[in-house]
Amino acid sequence: MVQNLLIVESPSKAKTINKYLGAEYTVLSTVGHIRDLPKSKLGIDIDNDFKQQYVTMTGKKKTIDQLKKAAQEAATIYLATDPDREGEAIAWHVAELFKSYNKPTFRVMFYEITKSGVQRGIKERQQLNMNLVYSQHARRSIDRLVGFKVSPFLWKVLYSGLSAGRVQSVALRLIAERQDEIDAFIPQEYWTIDADVETPEKSSFVASLEKFKDKKLTIENEEQSKEIVSKLNESDFIVASVTQKDGKKNPAPPFITSTLQMAGFSKLRYSTKRTMAIAQQLYEGVSLPNGETAGLITYMRTDSVRVSNQAIEEGREKIKSLYGPQYLPSKARVFAGKKTNVQDAHEAIRPTNPLLSPSDVKSTLTPEQFKLYDLIWSRFIASQMAQAKVHQTRVDILAGDYGFKTTGSQLIFDGFLRVYQDEAQEKDQTLPMELKAGMVLIRKEIKPDQHFTSPPSSYTESSLVKILDKLGIGRPSTYSSIISVVQARGYVLSEKRKLIPTELGRITNTLLVKHFPDMDNVDFTKLMEDELDKIEDGELSYEAMLKEFWDNLSKWLENTKGSTSDIKKSLQTETDVICEKCSKPMTIKWSRNGRFMACTGYPECKNTKALTSDGKVDEELNQTHEDYGKCDKCDSPLVLKAGRFGKFFACSSYPTCKFTKPFETIMACPKDDCKGRISKRHSKRGRIFYGCSNYPTCDFVSWDEPSPQKCPACDNHYMVKKITKKKGEYTLCPKCKHEIISTENAED
Repeated sequence: MVQNLLIVESPSKAKTINKYLGAEYTVLSTVGHIRDLPKSKLGIDIDNDFKQQYVTMTGKKKTIDQLKKAAQEAATIYLATDPDREGEAIAWHVAELFKSYNKPTFRVMFYEITKSGVQRGIKERQQLNMNLVYSQHARRSIDRLVGFKVSPFLWKVLYSGLSAGRVQSVALRLIAERQDEIDAFIPQEYWTIDADVETPEKSSFVASLEKFKDKKLTIENEEQSKEIVSKLNESDFIVASVTQKDGKKNPAPPFITSTLQMAGFSKLRYSTKRTMAIAQQLYEGVSLPNGETAGLITYMRTDSVRVSNQAIEEGREKIKSLYGPQYLPSKARVFAGKKTNVQDAHEAIRPTNPLLSPSDVKSTLTPEQFKLYDLIWSRFIASQMAQAKVHQTRVDILAGDYGFKTTGSQLIFDGFLRVYQDEAQEKDQTLPMELKAGMVLIRKEIKPDQHFTSPPSSYTESSLVKILDKLGIGRPSTYSSIISVVQARGYVLSEKRKLIPTELGRITNTLLVKHFPDMDNVDFTKLMEDELDKIEDGELSYEAMLKEFWDNLSKWLENTKGSTSDIKKSLQTETDVICEKCSKPMTIKWSRNGRFMACTGYPECKNTKALTSDGKVDEELNQTHEDYGKCDKCDSPLVLKAGRFGKFFACSSYPTCKFTKPFETIMACPKDDCKGRISKRHSKRGRIFYGCSNYPTCDFVSWDEPSPQKCPACDNHYMVKKITKKKGEYTLCPKCKHEIISTENAED
């Protein structure tokens, strides 16, 4: 029997596709990338048209041997790696391995992992798109040049192990500069005044003061507020005008990569990385209740909102059967993308079979898979549903020279809102039907209220994705890795879903902006993305792009030569503290764990002092070992140390004994028969979690802060602290999901 070899990236995708193809196909996976630039050297011949030196990645020899053996036995080879630049480059690397075999080799694209999608991909086989490959080569080379040439600058002035990146550094700059804005913000006082009024028929509502003598009014202080309230209490409230109109709301298009990541974060509280990982599972194939395996969504790395006619018709059929003909517009809705350089070969992210509702497949999906599929399915179905209709009313009221305004709306027909809402609908008041111009209202109460202006919000993963997408920084498929990298490097922490730059992140950003201003900026990074698109379109050679980039980078690097010692010295701060060991002055320096105080007599004197975040000597870290008790393993004195993610106790016999335990603990471990303590920790990605001091013996872990409060519903030993925009701060039992909402946080 003639044997064909089909190669994909993922083992799970290979398993799914294997079920759709007959015995004449062998389906294998590369398990991701198989070749890359060498880790230990640049791997780019700058003097030879930037030729890349690709080597086999660690641990991939066995996979490559398996692929080669199958390729030698195959009649035809199909390269079915992911349908994007990166997938095209992986396909090229695989093809290079088989070049000497002279076997017919084709590129196939699977935009959905279904039987029809796989068959269509093989039928529409094509040749490798070398423009896509060259574009990916250029991206990889630029990232390597920045990493290998700019990162050493950071090593020299701070410490080794730091990294700079073409896109990650711009993302860090956005986060750091937003924090600078927040820190520099000075709140300004202002007041608002609302009036509770009533119609002669005793219907009440609230109106807000907006104008004085037809000009916008700003109330700056309490004295001004009291003066206005006094005048209002002497004025008649008369309806000046009532404006009514019917409005319509249109649904949003189906998801693209960036909007899916934003919705996953805001609606499901998933990180961008988590959202993309779950989407990958739904794309590659999951078990269905009928025993089959299929991909539930189309390819999840796309910036196109295009949808196939077949999917639209199936979606409209589902809408009609589930919700009735009144929810189906007369014509199918077609969305136009707002972006240029869209990969239109991809569709939007949609269910591969719109007739398959989330409830139909819930029994075989994990909770995470179900929630994300439900989100994607609902957004797609809503995109083809009828408009929502709203009746809107605006009322203008005069009280002497002061003008009040109030609005109200009434949902006449929910339309697509029955299935999907982008934001929680605000509770809008319903205004009395009898309101008309000239009506005298009864003044019930005047309510002044003090406010202060707020600083801009810290970026969340969702808002960072939104601004990166808006500015054209990176590509949607890279956003997840960008956010992960800045946290993994210790530049950014995620605290209560906010991205906060660390002290290291801020100083790194300052250095890069000061010494590489032409590279570390939004405009330059966007230009790079535009040029990568031109390579993909065949309008620019990757050699020409790399030459231009290298010429610029060389100039920037030249400007830092000979100045690193001066830069490093400029980061040091002289102090009036005298070393108690040698009587020489001490200075503040930088290390992997942040700033510290060191004796200027180094290396003869190696005395150092840990510092607090505000630059003062950390007295706790400079006490004697005996103050902290004994090591649990070897009975040696414990010492308090400062690590990358905070303080911790360590055995003074290190490295002979590597015992450590947390510095601060929250509560006793709630697990039975465990005598450990729960403390706040940081994951490798910088995310805060809470774990037991007896790890790995005890595996207790929680992403939410635990509280020793016993659950009143099920007597569980502890609850966890939660916070949402709707409920405010509250506690939740992780076992029975019982909630305790503070009365001061509860909505009226």
